[in-house]
Amino acid sequence: MKTIFKRLLTAAALSSAMAATVSVPAFAAEESQAVNLDQLLTQLEQGKLFQNKQNEQREKEFLAKKAEQVQMLNDAAAQRNNLTNRSESLETQFEKNEIELANLTETLSNRMGSLKELFGVLQQVAGDMKGKFQNSIISAQYPNRDVFLDELAQKMGKSSKLASVEEIERVWFELQREMTESGKVARFTAPVMSAETGTKNEQEVVRVGSFNLVSNGKFLEFVTETGSIAELSRQPSDRYLSTASAVQEQKGELVEFALDPTGGSILGLLVQAPNMKERVEQGGTVGYVILAVGLIGLLIAIERFISLTIVGGKIKRQLKDPKPSNNNPLGRVMQVKADNPTADSETLELKLSEAILREVPKLARNLTFIKIISVVAPLLGLLGTVTGMINTFQAITLFGTGDPKLMAGGISQALVTTVLGLVVAIPTLLLYTVLNTRSRGLISILQEQSAGIIAERAEQGE
Repeated sequence: MKTIFKRLLTAAALSSAMAATVSVPAFAAEESQAVNLDQLLTQLEQGKLFQNKQNEQREKEFLAKKAEQVQMLNDAAAQRNNLTNRSESLETQFEKNEIELANLTETLSNRMGSLKELFGVLQQVAGDMKGKFQNSIISAQYPNRDVFLDELAQKMGKSSKLASVEEIERVWFELQREMTESGKVARFTAPVMSAETGTKNEQEVVRVGSFNLVSNGKFLEFVTETGSIAELSRQPSDRYLSTASAVQEQKGELVEFALDPTGGSILGLLVQAPNMKERVEQGGTVGYVILAVGLIGLLIAIERFISLTIVGGKIKRQLKDPKPSNNNPLGRVMQVKADNPTADSETLELKLSEAILREVPKLARNLTFIKIISVVAPLLGLLGTVTGMINTFQAITLFGTGDPKLMAGGISQALVTTVLGLVVAIPTLLLYTVLNTRSRGLISILQEQSAGIIAERAEQGE
C-alpha cells in the first residue's frame, strides 16, 4: 500500500514539475532533479511563488496598457469628430462657392456680350488657318506658322482663356501675309532634298504664289508632314520643265510658266503619266515586234527613196544628153538602139521591151516588202489586242473586278499594241505609195523614150 502511495505522489510531483517547467522554463533549467519528496516539495513551492510574481507583473502591465488603449480610443474618436465637422464645413463652403461661381459666370457672360461671339469666330478662324498653313507652300518660306495657331486654339478651347490683343493682331497679320504672298513670285534659300542622292543642299528656290516651287529648272514639292522641300521623284515633260527654267532665270520680264492652280494635284497627275518609253513597254513582246518590223520597213523605204532619187537624177541628165550611158536605166535602154542600128522597128521594139523589163525589177525592188509590212503591222496590233484582253480576263477570273488596277496591264497592252500597229502601218503605207509612184514614173519615162525610139526607127524605115 505504501508502495502504491509513493508511486502516486511521485507521479503528482512529476506532473507539477512539468507544469512548472513549462510555465517557468528558466527556473526549471537551473534546478537539479529532485531525488526525494522533500526536495520536490521545495521546488514546487519556489515555482509557485515565481509564477505568482510573474502573473502579478503581467496583470500590472495589462492594466497600464488598458489605460493607454482607452486614451488612444478617445483620441481617435475626437479626431473623427473633428474631421466630420471639417467635412461638413467644407461641404457648406463648396455649396456657397458653387452658387458664387454660377453668379460670376453669368455676370461674365452678360459683360462679354458680343466679345464672346468674337472669340468664338477667332477660335474657328484659327483652326481653319492652321490646316491652310500646314498645306500651303508659303510655309516653305515662312515655317512654323501653324504652331502659334495651334497653341491659340488649344488655349481658347481647353482652358477657356481669352486671347490677348497681340494674339488677335497676329492672327490678322498671318492671314493678311498669306493673301499677300499668294500673289508674289518670291526667291529664298532653303535646304532641298535631292531625288537622286537623297541629301539636302542649300539652294535658291523660286515660289510662284501659293501654287508651285521650282529650283535648278525642276519642280519641287512641299512635304507637309515634315515641313521640308524635296525634288519630285519624277519630273513632268520637257515643255513644262522649260517653263520652270524660264521663271527661275527671269529678271523682271514676263515669261510663260506652267502654273498648277490646284497646288500640286495636276502636277502629280502629269508626273504619273507614262512617257513614250513606258508606253512602248506596256505593249510587251508584240509591241517590240511591231516596232522592229516598222524599223525594217523604214530602213528599206529610206534606201529606196535614196536610190530612186539618184536614179531619177541620172535619168533626167540622160534626157538632156543624146549619147547613151550605162550608169542609168535610160542610157542602157538607149544603148539597145545603138547596138542594133540595122534592126527593123518590130525587132527593135522587142529588144527595147526586153531592156525595160530588165530595169523594172531594179526600180521596184523591195517595194512589195514595204507594202507587206503596212498590212502586217495592223494584224500584229490586233494580235497584241487579243493577247492583252486574254490577260485581262485571266485577271478577272483570278481576282474579280474589285480592283481595276489588276486589269489595267492587259488593257494597256491591248490598246498600246493597236496604236503601235497603226503607227507603223500608216506611215509605211504612205511611203509605199510615194515610192511606188516615183518608181512607176521612172518606168514611164523609159517606156516613153522606148516608144520614141521605135517611132524614130519606123520613120527611118519608110
